[in-house]
Amino acid sequence: MQKQGLLNIGFGNFVVAARVVAIVNPTSSPMKRLREDAKNEGRLVDATQGRKTRSIIVLDSSHVVLSAIQAETVGQRFNQSDEEAP
Repeated sequence: MQKQGLLNIGFGNFVVAARVVAIVNPTSSPMKRLREDAKNEGRLVDATQGRKTRSIIVLDSSHVVLSAIQAETVGQRFNQSDEEAP
């Protein structure tokens, strides 16, 4: 089943739920490299509103979105959007 609608990633920012490939914790070295590579290639979207990055969301378009909301919280919101889909 494909996701419908938008996923709230905090502070008034949303991504299309159907485009989400992964929601990960930003602390590991591979995730830091992913973030840097995306920044250098112009694929990084910073949605932290100046706060600390607490999760990284990877989209099917290879864009990388930074969020100030914990990965677990974003994951719960993602699952809730799945349950609400018809």
